[in-house]
Amino acid sequence: MTKAELVEKVANKINLTKKQTEVIVNTLFQSITDSLSEGDKVELRGFGSFRIRERNARVGRNPKSGEKVEVPSKKVPFFKAGKELRAIVDEKDLELS
Repeated sequence: MTKAELVEKVANKINLTKKQTEVIVNTLFQSITDSLSEGDKVELRGFGSFRIRERNARVGRNPKSGEKVEVPSKKVPFFKAGKELRAIVDEKDLELS
């Protein structure tokens, strides 16, 4: 699902224009992004949580030359699905089988 498809689906559900719904969706995403960039965890009960994980520095390998390359440590966003979301996805898997 793309962001445009999400906006359309939500707009139809709550009877707002696509433009109004787009502002809501963008505000939601921006709020999550802002919280993560400040180092905060974002928890949406029943859905999951977003947090930042620190990846340690390591020695990698350039795939073209095979030469060793230093890869610096970095922070990456991480999503952990909540129990309810995992259960719903698991049910859908069973229906598809």
